[in-house]
Amino acid sequence: MSNLVLYELEGCPYCAKVKNKLAELGLEYESRMVPRAHSERTEVQEVSGQTGVPVLIDEEHDVDGMPESDDIVAYLEETYGSAA
Repeated sequence: MSNLVLYELEGCPYCAKVKNKLAELGLEYESRMVPRAHSERTEVQEVSGQTGVPVLIDEEHDVDGMPESDDIVAYLEETYGSAA
């Protein structure tokens, strides 16, 4: 099982941005699809404090619910990219 978990929504361009970075870096991750309705995204809210996606969890580096696609992409590059 992967240490990376991505909460995402099908068709979400911000989620696609993160998934593209994961693929570029050759990282395996567990995908967790969330409901369309924000009110039904209780699991996302529990891990990140908000209901937006994408949200990344990286157990290996103690990241417990990082929101915002730009922040996630920067984190992945810094942690797993060629500069790491």
